Amino acid sequence: MKRYAAFDPAEYLAWTRDDALVREYAETCARDPERQAVIDALSVERRLGMYRGLLRNRLSDIALKRMVRQGVISKAWLGSGEEATTIGPVHALRRGAGGDIVAPMIRNSGACHEMGMPIADILRSYMATYDAPTRGRDGHYGDMTHGILAPISHVGDMVPVTTGIALSFQMRGEDRVAMTWIGDGSTKAGVVHEGFNLAAVRRVPAIFIIQNNRVALGTRLDQHHVKEDFADWPRAYGMWGGVFDGNNVLDAYALTALAVERCRRGEGPALLVAETFRMGGHATHDEAEARRTFDDEMFTRWGRRDPIALFEEHLVDEGVARAALEEIELEVEAEIERAEAEAMESRRHHMPAPESAVVGVYADRRGT
Repeated sequence: MKRYAAFDPAEYLAWTRDDALVREYAETCARDPERQAVIDALSVERRLGMYRGLLRNRLSDIALKRMVRQGVISKAWLGSGEEATTIGPVHALRRGAGGDIVAPMIRNSGACHEMGMPIADILRSYMATYDAPTRGRDGHYGDMTHGILAPISHVGDMVPVTTGIALSFQMRGEDRVAMTWIGDGSTKAGVVHEGFNLAAVRRVPAIFIIQNNRVALGTRLDQHHVKEDFADWPRAYGMWGGVFDGNNVLDAYALTALAVERCRRGEGPALLVAETFRMGGHATHDEAEARRTFDDEMFTRWGRRDPIALFEEHLVDEGVARAALEEIELEVEAEIERAEAEAMESRRHHMPAPESAVVGVYADRRGT
């Protein structure tokens, strides 16, 4: 994919193919016959759909970063380097009306557009326009018409909510799954453990993904977690689960697809662990702090494992023409440009009126 000197981290700007890493990418899933079987069943169209989703995620984040630089918005929470942790699992779900439900964190914006939410609505939500799904009230966006439960800023609280949604599916006999992501830092919140336990005890159709990007705001994993990973957590809670490479969209998809199948068979929840790294700060305002939190070697190592670049090379090795990938990128670029234009138009004409602040907040005298 193209690189953008003003927005991409230096490690991505300097990225070149490493044959050993590309081989490792292909071999990751081959170590597990079940995962490899899931991947082997994927059509080229499905694989290219994931590639398109990764590009949407990266390029929409770049659009937000550009808006910050231009003063259109004050800050943005980006998932640079973590895109596969979001895109792979979402593509394993049943999307569309009456389908599965996701509860993404604010940096899992890829879940929103892959579930069907227009990218323009993501940008509008940041701009707080009245035609955004949140009516300009909150930058934590979602849209239940697309099966997206909007997150809240209280870390970890979406775990018990997701458990409750999955419990409702179970009680109604609906063939649906609920999925959410939890940062490694969020695992220290009490509600996370309560939600895990209830989900396991009731065997609800829920999937929880611990997104281990090795930092909680500015606190490194080794400063808040006794071990180096969360591999033993599924067993501790009595849930099925496993670890996937959070920079490998196929591995992320395969393990989640296996978890989804188990949920649909009534075999209970799954706790998955994504090993990844965010190539930026907690938000756009503290990228320099992220560079002080970790040494250069950490960024260099994970920068070589750019989830989009590695998937591109894997697809080429599998016989996909580079020209086809370039055409998809041009299409996604045009999609993002249209979304930006729509959102900027909303900013000019659809900012909330002061009186809208109380709409939906207070009941009228009839109690409605």
